[in-house]
Order: sequence, then C-alpha cells, then structure tokens
Amino acid sequence: MRLLKKITYACCSAVFGLLTLASCTDRDLYDVNAPDWISDKIQEIEDSKQQPKDEELEGMLEDVYSFGNTDFTSGFWSAFSKYYVIPDGKKWNAVLNLHINPADNTYYKNFALILTNDVGRGGEGYVEYGAIRFDDTADHDAYNSQWGTHINFQYISSTLLLNPDGSNADPNVQKLGGKVTLTVDRTSADAFSVKITNGTATKIYAQPYKEENLNADANNTNIRCFLVPEGSYIDFQQTNIEPIGGLTSALDKNPVSMELQNVPDQVIAGTTLETAMVNISAIVTFEEGVTKTVSASELHLSAIPDMEQPGVKSLVAIYNKTFKGENCDQPIVANARFEVVEQIVALEVTTPPSHIQYYYHLSEATQGLAERTMVFDPTDMVVTATYTNGSSRVVDNGKLNFSLVPVKTGSQIVTITPATGEKVSTTVEVTVAESTASAVSNSTSMIGAEDNSTAFWGAFSDDFNVPAGETKYITFINYSSLANNWNNFAVVLRKTDITAEYAVVRADNYGWGNGYAACVHNGTQGEWGTWLIGMDGAKVTVYITNCGNSTADIQAVMESTTGTISTQYYLGINTVDSGDLNFALTVDNCHLVFSE
Repeated sequence: MRLLKKITYACCSAVFGLLTLASCTDRDLYDVNAPDWISDKIQEIEDSKQQPKDEELEGMLEDVYSFGNTDFTSGFWSAFSKYYVIPDGKKWNAVLNLHINPADNTYYKNFALILTNDVGRGGEGYVEYGAIRFDDTADHDAYNSQWGTHINFQYISSTLLLNPDGSNADPNVQKLGGKVTLTVDRTSADAFSVKITNGTATKIYAQPYKEENLNADANNTNIRCFLVPEGSYIDFQQTNIEPIGGLTSALDKNPVSMELQNVPDQVIAGTTLETAMVNISAIVTFEEGVTKTVSASELHLSAIPDMEQPGVKSLVAIYNKTFKGENCDQPIVANARFEVVEQIVALEVTTPPSHIQYYYHLSEATQGLAERTMVFDPTDMVVTATYTNGSSRVVDNGKLNFSLVPVKTGSQIVTITPATGEKVSTTVEVTVAESTASAVSNSTSMIGAEDNSTAFWGAFSDDFNVPAGETKYITFINYSSLANNWNNFAVVLRKTDITAEYAVVRADNYGWGNGYAACVHNGTQGEWGTWLIGMDGAKVTVYITNCGNSTADIQAVMESTTGTISTQYYLGINTVDSGDLNFALTVDNCHLVFSE
C-alpha cells in the first residue's frame, strides 16, 4: 500500500510539474495536444484572473425603489434614500444602480453616504459623523469628496482619482455609474470602515479605531445611514438590514398619488400648453411607499378652462402607469394653478430701490480678480409692466431678472428683464464705491485654550458691528493643533441676536449657513499639508465688508511661519440685513492671540 501511494504521488507530481512548465514556456501544449479537461481547467484559471467577481453578500433582502430625478436635475440634499440603522458589531451591505448624467462630467455629480447618530434629519439632537461621496481626487482636503468632524481624510483611498478642475473636466466620472455595492462595517472592536465599489472604481474609508457614540442615550450605540444623490439618480436594489419604514418588493406597483413640480407661475398668452409645461415633472408615489420622478412627456396634461384667454388656469395632470411602466388599474390625477398673462411690451421702474449705494473692499485676497461683480438688491423697488392689451400692473420682483453689478467705482447700470422671456427691458442706476476700512480690537488677548484643546464653537471673540458701507478688520496670530485643515480660525456672520447666523466660514475654503450658498469663494492655500504647518503661528488679517446690497464679503490674508502669504475670500454672502451685520471669530482645536 505504501508503495502504491508513492507511485501515485510521483505520477501526480510529474503531471503538475508539466503543467507548471507549460504555463511558463508553452501554453499551446495544453490548448492543442493535452486532454480536454486540462485545457478547460487552464482556461478557467485564466478567465478567473481577468474577470473580477462580485463580492459574495449574505442575507440580502429585496428593497427596490428609486430616488433622485431621472432627468438628472436633483440638487444635493433634495432626494434621499430610506434610513438604514446599523447596530454596533454589525455590517450593512447594500446594492444599487447609480445613474450618472452622460452629459455632465462634473466630478461631484454622483452620490454621498451620510453617517449620523440615530436621529432623523432635522430632528432634535441630530448629529452627523460626516459624508463620504463616491468620487475622489488627488487632493482629499481641497475638493470635499468627504467631509465631517468624524471623517479623517487620511484614511480615504480610491482606485479612481478624478480631475476636479474645470466645469466639465473629467470623462472618468462616467466610470462611477452602474451596479454599486456599499458596505459599512462595524464588526471590528478596533476599526470602522466603508467600502463603495462598482468593480471599476473602489473607494475605501479604513479608520483604525471605533466611531464614538454620538447618541444622547449612551445605551443607544446605533449609527444611521442614508444616501443622497446629486445630479444623478439611484435605483436601490438590495440590503441586508431592513430599513425604517420596511422593505419594498420588486413586484409591480400601482400609483397612489403624485405631486407636480416646477409648474410655472405665469405663461404668456399664445403659448401652447405643451411648450409652457415642458420642464415640469411629478413625484409619483406607488404602493409600498415607492416613489419615482416622471417627466412632463409621461403625463397627460390639460388646462381648464383653456389656454386661449388670460386668467388663472387649473392644470390637470394624469398618470396611468405602474412602477414598471405598464398600464395601471386606476390612473391618478394631480392639479396645480398657473396664470396666462398678456405679453409684456414695456417695463418701467416706478419706484427706485431703497439700496442704490454699493460698497466693496480691495485686499491682497481680491486684488487679482479682473471681472468681480456684485448682485443687485431690488428691495422696495417697484417695476410696472405694460401689456399687449394696453393694461399695466406691478410685476413681482421675484419674476424679474437683473444683470450683475460690476465692482468698479462710479455709476453702474442694471438691466431688468421679465423672467417670462419677453425681449423688453428697463434699467436702474446704482453707485459703487470702495468702503472705508477700520480696525477693531478684541477685549481679551486670547480666545481658546493655549494647548489647542478647545473644540469647535467652544470660544468666541467679541461681536463686532459692521455698518452698511464699511469694512472692519482684525489682526491676530493663529495657532493650530495641526490635526486637520479646519483646526484654524473661523468667522461667524450674524445678527445682534447671536442665534441668527448668516454664514460661518473657515480658513480652508469651506463654510455653511443661510447665506453661504450664494457666495463666490476661493483661496490660494496651495498644497494643504504645507499650508497647514505654516498656520501654526501665522499672522492673519480678516476683513468684513457690509456691501450695502444685503450681502457681505469676507477676505483673509494669512502670513505663514515660513513667510508665505496665502489668501481666502467669500464674496456675496446673502440674506444679510445691511442694518444688522455683526461678526465674531471662533476656534476649532486652535487658539487666537490678539496684539495689544
């Protein structure tokens, strides 16, 4: 028996030796002359090397629904997935189809995973760990492909780095689309990880420690997740965790209700209903709570009484398809109102705006801007329109378009046109001047603990009032913990009521608040690591301008410890009451020292 085993072993060894030799020197030996089973086995091995396999996911449940506009018009934070709650020690797997706009290669037009405590969006005590978007760039810090206090950029990696420069710069954005597998892993006692992959692009967040518990109840260790598309839409398919509200089956579903979107307030007489409503859409809700956005071309539209005469009309929209596009059992109906108006043939400013004097400040941060502009403020202005039938009436300022104001000293002309598109216009004159700048001083010599342990929003400077037309500036030394780009000074714009904020902005080209979205911002920090090191001891001057047109500008000039000067600006922060603008400085694991 032992002899038989030895003979068998010797024969097998010879066969495997020949296989190895052939694979290195002469593959054709087995493709042509070898037994079929050997050739088939070699081909199977070669195929397995070249074709990536889908990850084996266990315990997956059907959860089929869609979110985001199918015409790719969904802005960020306008469409959401269900909530998926992940207990400590568990893993969430999800499978979805991501649809990328084939006509838009902007790097951030994909989707983000939002990680929060166990509270719904906007609920009392809602706190975010942060967001991880599918895209990534070579510069993790500059382009916000991930953000949040509890997301450490150094643990991010991706197999597909995108070019963020330019408005439509990188066709590789299209590689993010298709079947995407998402994993949020809390199974390790010493780590936390996220993986997003479609086989072509893989983004990983590998944090070598557990996430802290952000829930008010220490006994609740859950983390809640949801997805947010931007300029894309998602067909969700599978999950291993049942979401809040329950699973949605793949069985076809009948529509139960719908809500019309983007219905115009006014339509010019003579316009066909099809032309007038070409840009509308409807959010259709189906059985089991599934929703889908459908375009105007999928709706049956009619106007009551008709489109022939001016007046208020009722738009009736009918939808008669199931979730899968079959004819449904019972069509659904939605209504909206709009007005057919006579065409405008003339415009006239019958009452001038209350704000006609605008101001700007020029610092090292903005002296290189060649085509700087400001927005027009129509507060209290009255514009009267004359129509084809000879009648006239006041036009709501929200239904007018205004040209931008050049930032140049002297009189500037603003052109006013109807939002309904008629080729008529009128003008109004404003005056632009450079503002008076004056320094302010803090009442204490330092804010924030000297060891940089003061957390964000943990210490503030005095509040400084900025009257309309003026610029206030303050100079200080910034000391940073150097842990992250945002561990430096931040500027808060607010009313006298300190709870009413216009915006909060940081030293690293990022901010938030009611007035932040409208602003134009940019910085010259360069490579973030080098810039951050130089900010520990940097001399900083911050300028705040009350522009007089219900906006404010923030400019910062930062001289690093190496002598390099970098700048940052935020221009046109809106929603500002020009009669009640104040600013303060705050810290985030940094401290600020003011001169005498």
